[in-house]
Amino acid sequence: MINGAKLRDAVISGANNIINAKKHVDDLNIFPVPDGDTGTNMSMTIAAAKAVLEEIPDDATVEEVAKKTASAMLRGARGNSGVISSLLFRGFSKGLEGKEEADGLALVSALTQGVEAAYKAVMKPTEGTILTVARVASEVGASAADIDNDPVYVWGAICSGAEQALAETPELLPVLKKAGVVDAGGKGLCLIFEGMRSVFADGVMIEEETSGTAGASKDEETAEFFASVAAEFDEVINFTYCTEFIVGRDPECDKDPLELRLFLETIGDCVVVVDDEEIIKTHVHTENPGNALQKALEYGQLLTVKIENMKEQHRKAAEENEKAKKAFEAKKEEKKLPKAEPTEDYGFVAVAAGEGVESLFTDLGCTHVVSGGQTMNPSTDDILEAVLATPAKVVYVLPNNKNIIMAAEQAIPLATDRRVVVVPTRTIPQGLSAMLAFDPDEQTDENRELMMDAARATQTGLVTFAARDSEYGGHKIHENDILGLVNGKMEYIEKNPADALYKVAKELMDKNTGFVTIIYGNGITEDEAQAVYEKIEKKLGGKDTEVTLVNGGQPVYYYILSVE
Repeated sequence: MINGAKLRDAVISGANNIINAKKHVDDLNIFPVPDGDTGTNMSMTIAAAKAVLEEIPDDATVEEVAKKTASAMLRGARGNSGVISSLLFRGFSKGLEGKEEADGLALVSALTQGVEAAYKAVMKPTEGTILTVARVASEVGASAADIDNDPVYVWGAICSGAEQALAETPELLPVLKKAGVVDAGGKGLCLIFEGMRSVFADGVMIEEETSGTAGASKDEETAEFFASVAAEFDEVINFTYCTEFIVGRDPECDKDPLELRLFLETIGDCVVVVDDEEIIKTHVHTENPGNALQKALEYGQLLTVKIENMKEQHRKAAEENEKAKKAFEAKKEEKKLPKAEPTEDYGFVAVAAGEGVESLFTDLGCTHVVSGGQTMNPSTDDILEAVLATPAKVVYVLPNNKNIIMAAEQAIPLATDRRVVVVPTRTIPQGLSAMLAFDPDEQTDENRELMMDAARATQTGLVTFAARDSEYGGHKIHENDILGLVNGKMEYIEKNPADALYKVAKELMDKNTGFVTIIYGNGITEDEAQAVYEKIEKKLGGKDTEVTLVNGGQPVYYYILSVE
């Protein structure tokens, strides 16, 4: 049977396994534009649960562990893959209700409930993705439970089913087969399941590797720093003094340095003795550094000596680490938005990145703009915090990115004292058009439809760069190529952003175009933006076309083009 402590350790092990492999999972993304990165989103989602689970005592039940896991993952969910992962573990929470321990049948029943919830949450489920991997895993697990109800046997079958389904994802999605990769979300799920199996089957928790924070945010780097400092001093200190010395060998001494090593091993551990014709370099952890030095004098003169009290070092490091952690947590707490009572009739929350873009939304009436977007998917908790800080009875949420919509929708049931209405905008231009379409005299549901109608009528052009070499849509793409996207579809590969923007604008605009907004971002100077703006204004559109240039300051996209 699986008890609460084992389930707790298994989830932590699964979290560590995908955290360690997140870059590999990220690299499986086949669409060449910079995106939310599946491995990063899934690892950050389950890492939210890991932080909570590390505080759970050994006598917890599987019900308590599953409930804590589901709640933390739901709030920490980032990106579609992260939301789907959280839904799978919500199934665990429901399936293990009332249970102190779990057998194989209980585990597979809980996973099946999660799979059903995940399929229901996706409007158009696509086979060959994480959904398929989870479904096949649960089916294989159910068959195994009919043969043997042992939880280790059943979970082994679940892992085998997941791997089998993952291997077949390229057959279900031709785009994966052409790129020669398996589904990234499915791979992430297999890593989580495998990490859990390590604990169920062998009692071995996979540890998080603490090296390498490239690409992490400052907050992530700081968190990883604390983890690495703590890990550095986690080992048991058997001896107090770290003793290092170099002996200048006496030419007349014929004693073998091996004898010194054997002696040191009788009074300590971590012994290292390296010698050449002139010196003997020695390291030992011991309670009696004087004895080590006295023995060394038999071989010659002491050239250097260093003795450090490791227990005192540990105490000071732990003390400093605790201070730093408290300062870090206090800083995080300062950033939190205060909750506001819902006194007004309506309010708005948008997701956007870039000071100029954020200003566009606040100027249109958004109370709060959650920082995020492509490559920076905010969590459900980030969105919920902004919702609760908006003093309105009805809060409209504009995700402005297809990979954030599901995370926003998860916030709906969590805001119990106000209504949350997610308007599923997929781009910044759609979000701006939706805001402009809002009518304060209309009812909530009617307004949602008005806003979505406006969003659907808005065409979006994007200019970005290729994040990786790829072959996509019949194009051979090299890293750092400039890409032009028309309504989400990659159409142009150019050498500079201005040429890509002009071609995108030419495809989207015609003589009947009324409004065009060019939002330029990081990497584009005002002069460069002005030049392409004048070219578009002069050569494209009709006499009544109004073209506006805005400094959005957004990352990832050199240009965002809105055409109405």
